[in-house]
Amino acid sequence: MCSVIPLRRRRRQRRPAPLRLLLLLFLALLLPSCSGSPRAADAKPIVVATTGHIADVARTIGGDAVEVRQIFGPGVDPHTHQATRADVLDMYEADLVLVHGLHLEAQMRFTFDALRRGGRRLAVVTDAIPRERLIPADASIGGTYDPHVWMDPQLFSLVVDEIRDRLVALVPEARREMDERLETLHRELVEIDASTEAAVRTVPHDARVLVTAHDAFNYFARRYGIEVASIQGISTESEAGVRHVQELVDLIVERSVPAVFVETSVSTRGLEALLDASRRAGHDVRIGGSLLSDSLGPADTFEGTYLGMLDHNATTIVRALGGSAPERGHFGRLVAPPR
Repeated sequence: MCSVIPLRRRRRQRRPAPLRLLLLLFLALLLPSCSGSPRAADAKPIVVATTGHIADVARTIGGDAVEVRQIFGPGVDPHTHQATRADVLDMYEADLVLVHGLHLEAQMRFTFDALRRGGRRLAVVTDAIPRERLIPADASIGGTYDPHVWMDPQLFSLVVDEIRDRLVALVPEARREMDERLETLHRELVEIDASTEAAVRTVPHDARVLVTAHDAFNYFARRYGIEVASIQGISTESEAGVRHVQELVDLIVERSVPAVFVETSVSTRGLEALLDASRRAGHDVRIGGSLLSDSLGPADTFEGTYLGMLDHNATTIVRALGGSAPERGHFGRLVAPPR
């Protein structure tokens, strides 16, 4: 079993919604009465997904039967992203909007409410996960559960099935092809799950501590039996206090943790301070690599897929903590060896 290390965090004071967001919501309410040019009769149904994880699964299963657009691109922080005019228009035009939920898209909830009132079809895909299988979250961030469920491929398989069901309901004539692609994806997820579990077991026991920028890896930790600690909380809007950083330094020095990890969608400022403090305490910890937490890797790369994200993270973590994993990942498709 994993151990999630409880650490104190300061809560950032919540700010009122900016005028720009209020104007966007007003636009969303007006959209049903001001639709644009009609689509061609043979046009594919449009599916808009908030996260790259959801969008990639929808593309994989939907194939040529749907057009998938996504809101959060590589490197975008979903915790802080506020809907733009383009986001609102995309969601209004969509035949189906796939929302992650669990307070991940915290700054877009009013936009979602407005679109529902405007008659848009929205599906919260994490509703497919029984609540007893979720990890409770710090109530101070406004949510009840940790939203980073994609870090556990076994758990996220329930979301994959939900996405398939929503797509089949949208394009029932493509059901057979979608089911075939779903079966292939499930097989690959079982494979990467087993390979990650085996690779983590090669990491020396005392070194199985994952220190990251924010709490995005609790489901990974629970699934693969590793401790996890972070500078920020589950939401990147939380802040780390001096005492919290010192607790992390004590942990790193006491356990001789060889590496800590940056994240592509989170500022490195806190980790740099942590490295400096650890070195002053006499332990030379290094950055073990850059993990894909709240977003996927670059488009048109294996890391830019959900499966590739899982492979990249597992390979980077295991190799940096002293374990054994193939240089280019389990599937041999990583663009470059992880740092």
